[in-house]
Amino acid sequence: MSTRQPAAHNSQAKRPRNMPIYRQYFDLIASGEKTVEVRVAYESMKRIKPGDLINFTCRELSCLTKVKRVGKYRTFKEMFGTERVEAVNPRATEAEQLEAIHAIFPPHKEALGVITFEIERVDIT
Repeated sequence: MSTRQPAAHNSQAKRPRNMPIYRQYFDLIASGEKTVEVRVAYESMKRIKPGDLINFTCRELSCLTKVKRVGKYRTFKEMFGTERVEAVNPRATEAEQLEAIHAIFPPHKEALGVITFEIERVDIT
């Protein structure tokens, strides 16, 4: 008789991943205006898939979202060839967004690749 417990493969599947974000972008996600989040393709980001929950945090604030779609690109410029500029930031032009993104993620980070998450807010009932 075995006393081993079955592996809990799905125990983490429902747990949201906390992701810190600057306040200006947090507010856009919380209002529902920003529906695409952009990140560098770190290994941890590559593991996020549609259906996963992301809890965006800014200091004491949080906003729970669900990933609808994941996009993968070589550069931020290439990303804007597919992603709608207003979905990434409805209050800035593509040029303004590229400047802001490059200020956050320098070229050596961008060289890792770019990943986007199309998200929708999840209301906790």
